[in-house]
Amino acid sequence: MDKNRPLRLLIADDHPLLVSGLVALLEEMENVQVLEPVGNGRQLLDRLRKTPADLVLLDLNMPKIDGIEALKTMKTDFPETKVIVFTSYDQPKLLREIRAMGAEGYLLKSSTSTVLKAAIAAVASGETWFGEESPDAPPGLVDDFMRKYQLTGREVEIIRLIAQGLTTKTIAERLFVSEFTVNAHRRNICRKVGVDTPVGLLNFAREQGLA
Repeated sequence: MDKNRPLRLLIADDHPLLVSGLVALLEEMENVQVLEPVGNGRQLLDRLRKTPADLVLLDLNMPKIDGIEALKTMKTDFPETKVIVFTSYDQPKLLREIRAMGAEGYLLKSSTSTVLKAAIAAVASGETWFGEESPDAPPGLVDDFMRKYQLTGREVEIIRLIAQGLTTKTIAERLFVSEFTVNAHRRNICRKVGVDTPVGLLNFAREQGLA
């Protein structure tokens, strides 16, 4: 990739709501040009023949040509294009197969926006991303803060977003989950950290350096 131009990123996924959220999120990244998404494997390969991409965010379950077959063809016909498989399947065996096929990354759709951006940046810079995710918080917080309160990476992400003043609806859209899920996380967070009001949660976030 020419470092003097933006990373050309192509999303291949047949879920319009997910794709629209991804586009909005990834357009926030510096030096990233998000190309017009495609919804199936055949469209993906046709697009790559006409418009080069530096990195493809690839769903496995797509019509016409699925992600596995598309990946095989890409690694033969477009070897310079890097691929991050973006999937709901948390299966070590599948991850190993994808890696053996030449993909540069494997990322779960349940990952936070922080992890997604980190994976893209890593692969774009020539690294790989196969489950060795950096935590969502700095090492000190992971070792002490998260262990102390038994918080998950997703819960830390939600605390940060709440501290930014985002609404439940906006948080749900950004994380690609339902508002019900966000509210459930909020209740669990409040229970774990021992607060029972929005102000209390905001004060907690500030005290922990998350706001």
